[in-house]
This record gives sequence, structure tokens and C-alpha cells, in this order.
Amino acid sequence: MTEFAPGPYRKIIRSLWRFSLTGIILLVLYVLAVSYNFLWLFGGMPSLKALENPKSEEASEVYTADHQLLGKYYVENRTPIEISQVSPNVTSALLATEDARFIKHSGIDPRSLFRAVGGFITFKDASSSGGGSTLTQQTAKNLFDTRQEELRGVLGHIPVISLIIAKTKEWILAVRLERNYTKQEVMMMYLNTVSFGNNTYGIKTAAKTYFSKEPWNLNVEEAALLVGMLKNPTFYNPRLFEDRTRDRRNVVLGQMKKYKLLSEEQFLSYKNKPLKLDFSIENQNTGMAAYFRSVIRDDIKKWIRQYNDENPGAELDLYTSGLRIYTTIDSRMQAYAEEAVMTNMRDQQKKFYEHWRGRNPWVKKDPRTKKYIEIPGFIESVARRTIRFKQLKAAYGDDEKTIWQEMRKPIKMKVFVYGGRRNDKDTTMSPLDSIRYYKRLLNTGFMSMDPRYGYVKAWVGGVNFKYMKFDHVRQSRRQPGSTFKPFVYLTAMDQGFVTPCSHIVDRPTVFAHGEDNNNGPPWMPKNSTGRYSGINLSLREALGQSINTVSAQLIKKTRAAAVIKYAHDMGIESKDLPDNPTLCLGTGDVSVYEMVAAYCAFANGGTRVRPMMLIQITDKNGNVLKNFTPDAKQVISANRAYEMLHLMRGAVEDPNGTAQRLRTQYKLLDGGNEIAAKTGTTSNYSDAWFMGMTQHLVSGLWVGGDDRPIHFRDISLGQGGRLAMPAWAMYMQKIYNDPSLTQYRPEPFRKPNNFKIDCGGYHIDSSQRYIPPKVVPEDEDEVLQ
Repeated sequence: MTEFAPGPYRKIIRSLWRFSLTGIILLVLYVLAVSYNFLWLFGGMPSLKALENPKSEEASEVYTADHQLLGKYYVENRTPIEISQVSPNVTSALLATEDARFIKHSGIDPRSLFRAVGGFITFKDASSSGGGSTLTQQTAKNLFDTRQEELRGVLGHIPVISLIIAKTKEWILAVRLERNYTKQEVMMMYLNTVSFGNNTYGIKTAAKTYFSKEPWNLNVEEAALLVGMLKNPTFYNPRLFEDRTRDRRNVVLGQMKKYKLLSEEQFLSYKNKPLKLDFSIENQNTGMAAYFRSVIRDDIKKWIRQYNDENPGAELDLYTSGLRIYTTIDSRMQAYAEEAVMTNMRDQQKKFYEHWRGRNPWVKKDPRTKKYIEIPGFIESVARRTIRFKQLKAAYGDDEKTIWQEMRKPIKMKVFVYGGRRNDKDTTMSPLDSIRYYKRLLNTGFMSMDPRYGYVKAWVGGVNFKYMKFDHVRQSRRQPGSTFKPFVYLTAMDQGFVTPCSHIVDRPTVFAHGEDNNNGPPWMPKNSTGRYSGINLSLREALGQSINTVSAQLIKKTRAAAVIKYAHDMGIESKDLPDNPTLCLGTGDVSVYEMVAAYCAFANGGTRVRPMMLIQITDKNGNVLKNFTPDAKQVISANRAYEMLHLMRGAVEDPNGTAQRLRTQYKLLDGGNEIAAKTGTTSNYSDAWFMGMTQHLVSGLWVGGDDRPIHFRDISLGQGGRLAMPAWAMYMQKIYNDPSLTQYRPEPFRKPNNFKIDCGGYHIDSSQRYIPPKVVPEDEDEVLQ
């Protein structure tokens, strides 16, 4: 047999070596060119600093004073955790499905890469052949978006080539990540950055969203479901596609069995289990204290701008920097406030519907007949201010006929309703009808504050933030009615016109034209009963029964300007207080926020403390960025503050007090407790108020329609003692029944040292002097023309 000469073999071997060496050199040069962006062809790469400190968008979290998560601000809902906080079921399922050789490779796994290429060529399903990207490569892709415009380079705009360059960068970054981090750290970064659909990023948020669990509590089938979703979170959405998601979960379970992480018996057991979700999307429209979170968001943004200006290089962002924001809210008290307010509003709304019996409640008084008549064109006027109308106006211009046709066209929508799990329902109605629907709803604002430090403990800005975002605590300003009278009494006492023991006769008082800036005709305020008793009332009786004529006589002595000054000193910031006698009946617009702040000075020994909502802000690593401290100022003497508390206790303790039901019905004075309170009702019953104070808690409440023409027509239903006070009473009952809230136990007000009110035992039992009206006296505060 003839032997082949060795010459040809030598040539072939030499050629192969040359080809291989050339290929290796070209590969190295290519990698270097990509790494260093040769001639700006390939686009930039993340810096070493960025690699050592990888950034991902993290949600900023808001916490209560008792360390409960209140909510988040985010673009991507992501909260990073340590790998030790993740169930082993998750890591086992992840490695078995995504990267079984994760522990062995150094960022790139040639075996997996060749297997993936082979699977692609032979059209094998990726779930059986496995993907080519390692967990480290996927982490690099999640952390550093190499396909973003600023990193693309000249060649990055060419199809296919751009994909090859991006993949190369991911390989390079994967190797660098493996050099800088341990395997556990890489896995932690992966689980913190990956998307699970529904704007859910990271395993912590996914466990909360899909199972209402912490990630360390996930069982095998739950972990397999979440890992299975990673292939395509939209396609394998368990809420929308249960069958295919279950099949995908079972693929993951099969991989776990393949790698001996599950026995055959376990696999069969888990495989046949149905999907069990406890799904709830975290968003800024739902959850506890949604109105409060909306309000402080703007305050925090303002602070962030200031911080970034004062610290060069700082790039704090509320939605992406992972800030930890600690607030003054107490989760227990907030829950009680929301429960009490919702219970009251549900009851009042039912009464409101029954009161109007299908008729439209936007009314005004006919000047001739003095009867209520519907305001013509009211809904159309409101409609013109809506976003939808403005959008239609932009689309159709001056074609009003088409605009109103669209406004009357029925469409599918969700609307707020009382009851049900989410307080809403699916319905079909026109945009115009939806406006009518919402305008028939009463709304509310409630705030509770610790007067010692200014800590806001509870905040309810309305009946439902998802559907009605306007905040009725700080954003809304309404007439406070008789709840403003304490500032009139305070001014009169502080200026020496009266003392806590003074008596004033309930009689008509007239303000002439021009008197104290009364620019109208002579004005004579009347009582809610329409009568003047002629009784010589103590200040406590007059304030407790909310006698308008007494307030009028006091402001006649002090003048309105002096009352305004005291109100501002106490904490009322509104510039809408009228400098005329009508101020004595609370005709200036103020917010619940201001009223609670001002009343706190009474309960805090004359020291005004500005409402405080934030305690501390830290970065994501726990470094303190800002500590917030109380802002306090002595505005009246401690003796005067206690005298005012004594007067306002009359509303609760005296037999004809407008808040006597706190004593008789709600039993809130049991155990030696003391409450100072004031009710308020404005003209036509448009605004119902209640302000209540205990030793360590001041809370205020407003109830009414979003628009002033929407209200009850009967004082027995529309007064503050009926419409607003029950929510305050239920809130306090819940607090007193909670043994963990020891700092808010029932107790009397503390007197200043060596101080007492001694009126010589003089007391007038006004109930024996005249027959009380059928309803508990409460002022309508009508300004007579």
C-alpha cells in the first residue's frame, strides 16, 4: 500500500494553525476595539466606577413612625434585598432553569453557548436545549443597557452588527462582573433587577405582587412560577394566561427534577397543583394614606431640589434613588382614621341620597320664595373644566355640537362605590353622567396631630384617592363656620374685654354700614334657632352652644383685624380671612390642616408647633441625608390656653352643648377623660366641621360637597355635630380600645402650675330659662343681607 507523503499534511496543519492564530488575534483585537471604542465605531462601555457601583432604578420607600411600609414612589417598582433573604426554592429553580453551570463558569459558558447555537440550527425549543446567556450575562444586560443610543457608536446603527456588538459587550461585562463580585452577589443583582411583568421588578416586589409574601417565604411551586415567568413575563402572565403559565411552571419543576433538586414524587405532586395567586399591584393610587403620600411627595421633591443644589454632584431622584423616607404617621391610627371616616361617609352618603330622593342636589335659594331651586347649567359648567372636555375642545375646536355629543356618548368605565373589595364597579355611562354621579357624592378631609411635637399621626384627604385625588386636608379651603369662634373668644380675653367668668346676654347685635369695614347694609347675625333668648350666658355656655350673637358682641369689641392677627399667630395661614364683622361666624376660607395646627396651640400650653410629616430621609444604604425637627413658638400664655380648653369643654360637658353626644352616646368622657371641642356649620349647610382636642391629640374633620351648592337642606342633617362629629368619635373610640397606644389614654387636661379658674361658684342653668329647640343648637352662620 502506497504511503502518502508527509508534505501535504504538514501544509494543512500549518494552515490550520495560521488560521486559528489569526482568528484568535482578530478576536482579541475585536474585543479590545469594542472595549475601548476604537475610532468611536462601537460605542462606549460602562466605566470601572460604574461597574464597581452598578446603578439600577430603585423605588423610594415611605415608612410610618412605627416602621410599617406605607408606600413607594417609583418608575420601576423595585426594592433590592440580600440573597440571604431569598428562599432557597427560588435560587434552586433559577439555576436549574437558567444556568445550571453558574457556579462553574466565569461569566461566559462556552458549553451553553454551543448548545444554544446547536439548538437554534436544529430548531430545538430553548426550554430543552437551554439558552446561551449565563445569569451573569443577563445581569450585565439588566444593569447596563448596552443598546441605549449613547452607547451604540457608528456601527451600532447597522442591523445584525449592532446585535453582535451588544452581545460582545455583555460578554465583556459578564467577565468583569465575575472578577469584581462573588457568585452570590451576582445572583443577588440578577434577582433584584429582573422584570416579572406588571411593572414589577426584583424578587421582593414579585413575591409581594403575585403572592402577598416576603421572598423568603416562597414555596417550591411559587418559586417555579416566578422563575418560569422570566422567559417572557407578558406571555406567561398568570393572571391572563393560566394554562400556559402552569405549563411553564411545570417545565421549571421538570428542570429541578432533572438536576436532582426534586424527587419524582415531589415533582408529580407539585406538577398537579393549580396556580394559587394572591395578586395585588402596588401603586400610588391605592394602599394606606394615599392622600398623605401624594401631599408629602411634593414636599420631598422640593427638599431634593434644594439638596442637589447644595451638594455638587448629587443626583437624588425621588423615583429612582431608593430613598428611605420616615414619616410621623402611625399605621394603627391611620387605619382607625380611614375606617372611621369611611364608616361615617358611607352612612352620611346614604342619608344624602335619601334626602334628595333622586333629585339633583346642586341648588341655590330663590331670592323671592326663599326655597331651594336647581342651578341651571351647573353640570355643563363643571364639565367645561374637565380634562376630557379640554381634550375634545383641542380635537374639535369650536364644534360644540360634536363635543357635547361625545360627552353624552356612553362608554365603559369604572366608578367609585361604597362597598366591595376595591370600592369600585364596572359600568357604562357617558362622561357627562359620570360628572353627575360624582357630584352627588359628599367628600371629607380628616387630620390628627400630636400637639406636643407637631407629629401628624393620621391623614385622610378624601373618600377614595384612586377616583378623587383632590386633597381636602391641605389643598382644599372652605369656610370653617363656628369652629373659628375660639379665635374670637381668645382675642377678646387676651385684650381684656372679657374673662372666662364673664357673662353676655344673648341679644341682637347690629353692625352699621361702615362699622369695622362692613361695606354692605346694616348686618345683624342671627342664631340657628332664629330666636334670641335674652339669657345672660357664661362664655363657656355661649361657646358650647355656639351662640352667634355672643361672638358678634365680642368681635364688636375687638375688631376683625385683631382676630385675624391672633388667628395667624396661632397657625392659620390663609389670606382669605375677611377684615369685617362676618369673620366672627367663620366666613373666611381655611384648610383642615391650618385649623388642626392652630387648635394644637390650645392643647399644647399656648405653644404653636407647625405640623410635621417627615422625621428622616436616608439614602438606600441607610446614610442619613436629613433629620427634621419640630418648629415651635409660644404664641399665647399657658394660662390663656387652658382657659380656652375650659371654655371649649362646654360643648361636650354642658347639657346644651353642641357636642354633648360625645358624652351621652359615645361615652368618651368615661374614666376621667376630658375633651375640648367645637362644631361648625356654614351658610346653607355647605360645610360641616368638627374639631376635637384631648391632652395629647388634636383632630379636625370637614364634610361637604366638592362644590358649595351641594349640601343638605335641613340643619338636623347638615350640621357639624351630625355630619362630621361621628367620625371623630369613632376614631377616638378605636384609639382608646387599642392597648398598644398607651400614649393616648383617656385623661384630663393638665393645668398650668398654681393656676385655677374660680368664678365664685356662679352658674346659670340656661335649660331652666327657656325651652331648647328640637335639634341641638348649631349655627347656620347665615350672613343676613
